[in-house]
Amino acid sequence: MTKLVIKNGKVYRNRQFLDEDILIEDGRFSLFGKNLEADGAAVIDAQGHLVVPGFFDIHSHGGYHVDFNHADPDSLEKVSQFFASQGTTYAHMSLVTDELPQIEACIDAYNIYRESTAKVIRGIHLEGPFLSHEYRGSMPAHLLVDYDAKMVQSLQERAQGDIRYITVAPEVPGVLEAIPSLRQLGIKVSIGHSAATYDIACQAIEKGAETCTHTFNAMRLFHQHEPAIMGAVLEKESVYCEAICDGRHLYPGTVKMLLATKGWERVIAITDSIMAAGLPDGNYKLGVNDIVVIDGDAQLATEKVRAGSTLTTIRALKNICKFTGEKVEKVLPLLTENPAKLLGVFDTVGSIDYGKAADFLILSDDLAVKKTVIAGQIVFEENE
Repeated sequence: MTKLVIKNGKVYRNRQFLDEDILIEDGRFSLFGKNLEADGAAVIDAQGHLVVPGFFDIHSHGGYHVDFNHADPDSLEKVSQFFASQGTTYAHMSLVTDELPQIEACIDAYNIYRESTAKVIRGIHLEGPFLSHEYRGSMPAHLLVDYDAKMVQSLQERAQGDIRYITVAPEVPGVLEAIPSLRQLGIKVSIGHSAATYDIACQAIEKGAETCTHTFNAMRLFHQHEPAIMGAVLEKESVYCEAICDGRHLYPGTVKMLLATKGWERVIAITDSIMAAGLPDGNYKLGVNDIVVIDGDAQLATEKVRAGSTLTTIRALKNICKFTGEKVEKVLPLLTENPAKLLGVFDTVGSIDYGKAADFLILSDDLAVKKTVIAGQIVFEENE
């Protein structure tokens, strides 16, 4: 049995920081208390820093030179190391709408990657191709199609059940009727890139859609006489709302309004990052699209349309604290508990608690990532 003791940390449990030690056995949290010791245990001295759950990023298209739509197993390992350096311990490989053979190749690469230990990428997110032409954002128009049940079934079989999440526009022909079957395939349904009316969006929610993709972005906006998809997801208490908190996609006051409307239990911070995350301005790719990043802002090279972000999870945490004026204790669930609960994995990950996987971070008081640990293994350590 492998043992690890974390000493001298401020441990985030039950949404507060506690001065206690942690005993980890075989990659799981097993004991909390003062002055813990265990025969044969390795020791990490947290040096008074914050010990918090690892971050989730359920919507990311890559980072640090890696575009998920062009990924191979080695590049998935590479971007996992980058994600870990930013505090992410649980990410989705989000694939933008692309040619079917390319999506299949990405899934094949993921299947090889997932055999690695202490992996960061733990599922696939299909963003399309069943999306609105009007609100497609950076999605290639010629690849958007009506719902195709055989395609989804085939892709899920190819992924061995690891397509966890899909973004669909509920007004696209066939989508509404397909939501229950998507759920039966083990896929969480998120609505977005959509021109849906309020009534159609409500029908999607009633049929089992649980999330809204990058809320307010790439969707029909609210009007007092026609609340549209935006009004529906804000009004329905059960729905989680993704939010890109980079200060570009959402004005800080909009983030505060979203939290005031939905409540802190139903907002999930995402990055929607592209391969340029962690890199300087320049020319990049997002699926079939050429992207130019200027002053950290990613846009299509051919038109002034925003295309993902250069955000990271640790930066999202800092931004939300700044935007709202709230302490880190209140903001952390947007990156930990809330996504874990949406995905149905909160019984095993998403917080520091008895029996859960020891996925955690050590952060300095100014929220710099000092160490990242997955299943009790150090996967990132800041160079002192």
